[in-house]
Amino acid sequence: MNEIRILIVLILFSWIFSVQEAYAQTKRTRAELEKEKAEIQKRLLEFDKILKKTAESKKVSVGQLNAVNKQLQNRINYINALNREMRLLDLEIRETQTKITSLEEDLENLKAEYSDMIYTSAKLNQGTTMTAFVFSSETFKQFYMRLKYLKQYSDARKKQVEQIGIVTAELDEQKKEIEQKRVEMQTVIKQEQQQKQQLDKAKEEQQAIVNGLNRQEQELRKEIAAARQQQENLNRMIKSIIEEEIRRAEAEAKKANSTASKASGSSIPLTPEAAALSNSFAGNRGKLPWPVESGFISRPFGTHPHPTLKGITEDNDGVDIQTTPNATVRAVFDGEVTKIFTVPGYGGTIVIKHGEYYTMYSKLKVISVKSGDKVSAKQVLGQVYTNKDGVAEVHFETWKGLQPQNPSIWLAGR
Repeated sequence: MNEIRILIVLILFSWIFSVQEAYAQTKRTRAELEKEKAEIQKRLLEFDKILKKTAESKKVSVGQLNAVNKQLQNRINYINALNREMRLLDLEIRETQTKITSLEEDLENLKAEYSDMIYTSAKLNQGTTMTAFVFSSETFKQFYMRLKYLKQYSDARKKQVEQIGIVTAELDEQKKEIEQKRVEMQTVIKQEQQQKQQLDKAKEEQQAIVNGLNRQEQELRKEIAAARQQQENLNRMIKSIIEEEIRRAEAEAKKANSTASKASGSSIPLTPEAAALSNSFAGNRGKLPWPVESGFISRPFGTHPHPTLKGITEDNDGVDIQTTPNATVRAVFDGEVTKIFTVPGYGGTIVIKHGEYYTMYSKLKVISVKSGDKVSAKQVLGQVYTNKDGVAEVHFETWKGLQPQNPSIWLAGR
């Protein structure tokens, strides 16, 4: 009998420990999911704000389409997160129901064992009271053994009652938990239905914008041709600036009649300080802050298809980040302002040197720094320009020497 009770206690505590471990793991998973949902909701609010500003213009624009597309994609991401949450809740409900069934079986077994214990004791004593059973002993040894038995029997009944109480309390707790999860499930289902309705609305808005842009095909083609020419002008300008910087560095190194330090793989003469800065910039690949606090990449790096015109591609040596009007533009890393100039179609432009690396910020309407200024990461450089269509967009490029690089691989993920 004692061995059985010990085994039951061990099994019970082992089960409780495993339940606690599973609960902790589920809690971590739920916490990660809640964090993901919060981040998506934050982005949805950002894109809502951007979309409202672009929608204030009576004329549909590619910028408005970009904002709707981004909003739509994040709405899908949010629905997917809600679906994962529903699957997780469904799993939790089924696991909790299994726990409840197991606890109910354990409780029945404990009650049955307790009943058997009382019945067996009564049968052995043949109706004699415990006190009479002890004092009817014929010898002192028998008296001692019966008294010891009585204590063991009393302790066993107490432990059995305690076990029944523990299982009953755990059963009540699990029943409350499953009801709470069912309520949460209904809430998530309702949220998903609302998100799907908003998704359908966004798709209708997207199609309306596409239809409007298709009616402006000739005008869009002219804008694309002009943008291509403006990009070429910008490229020539930044290349000439970097080439001048390289010539200056080489002349200074020659004049000093010494071998300047070089960053890893660099072909540009660098002072020890510039080499250290260059290596530091390289070491922060994928970690740089965005040049604006909120927004999304509306035009990626490289060659990509036009969002509405079939067979038309666009080239980009940087990325365009759509943001809110009057958003502040900031440096992504410590460096020195090398040049400030204006290019038609790109407005105010700032070039910052980080050793052998350069970052460029275009489409600014206000510039808060001047050539030669030392700047630090996240320092305000100016304000973004908003075009006639209500689109506020900053053009951002990263260069290593005379080679443009994809800024997306340098910026921290969002």
